[in-house]
Amino acid sequence: MYANAQAETMSRDQIKALQLERLKKTVEWAYEKSAFYSQLFRRRKIKPDSIRSLEDINRLPLLNLSTLHRTNALDILTLPLSSVLRFSHIIESTGEITKLYTKGDVGRNVEMITRCLVAADVNNASIVGVQGEMSDSRMLDILYALEALGATVVPFGTDYRQWLRLMELTTVDTLISTPQLVMQLIIQLQTLGKNIIDYPISKILCINANNIQNPLRQHIRERTLAKVYDLFAPPELGFAGMIYQCDEHSGHHVQEDCYLTELVKFDSEEPVTEDEHMGELVITTLTAQAMPLIRYRTGQAVRRMSGECSCGRSFVRLATPYTAIHNA
Repeated sequence: MYANAQAETMSRDQIKALQLERLKKTVEWAYEKSAFYSQLFRRRKIKPDSIRSLEDINRLPLLNLSTLHRTNALDILTLPLSSVLRFSHIIESTGEITKLYTKGDVGRNVEMITRCLVAADVNNASIVGVQGEMSDSRMLDILYALEALGATVVPFGTDYRQWLRLMELTTVDTLISTPQLVMQLIIQLQTLGKNIIDYPISKILCINANNIQNPLRQHIRERTLAKVYDLFAPPELGFAGMIYQCDEHSGHHVQEDCYLTELVKFDSEEPVTEDEHMGELVITTLTAQAMPLIRYRTGQAVRRMSGECSCGRSFVRLATPYTAIHNA
């Protein structure tokens, strides 16, 4: 099942053509509208017409987290505040990040999250518990996508007493949460002499802020007996579904119509172009209006997988050093 079969099953040639078209527009938009990127590109003597192929992205400077932390969000912003629909301030262990979104940004985020949900076989018959703080834009996208899909949504919040009560009141079959909150739920149930496997939860979508695949994943799977899916949700991206898993659990799909990914060698700007070779993941947004992110070094070690996924999605797949193929 696909949420958007036209996008998710494009040919590789169609994907590359679309990425190039959107990359050119993104670079031009950032150059003209963002004070941060305008200054950065001008210092490097880069102009939008420098981008004529996907390989030309190597002409652009790489960004890292420390640069983002030192940069005022309003300097990256490409639009006046009157055009901003949503403001989100995210606090994580790595620091604080402010993200702003237009109506178009929110709409695309919800559509992409819908793809993630459908890939995990969440549908209009699903009863989904959502653990987390709803002031976080990433959680709002998930909530709206679930409602658009027609699933029954049970917002759990962050209070464990509310979790325990809602577990008794509802028959939640799907849980969307961070690995840490899932473990807290398991422990809180255990303190009451209860076991999470006695509840009808059959799948868990883990929102991973710091890793594509969380080290707690296998432990959660063993404790819950549920299928576990990863959603990559770094705060600097401000979105929870750029990289996701389908029901085959064979690597992690990249939403390539909205993101361009590269691999570079660690501690170097040299690209890693061969499949199955490990490198550091670099991300460029292709459709973000308010706050584009161009050539951001994530610190994530991944390799591009060769071959096609049996789910039929043509999006490139990434594997982490911990990826266990066909391990649901």
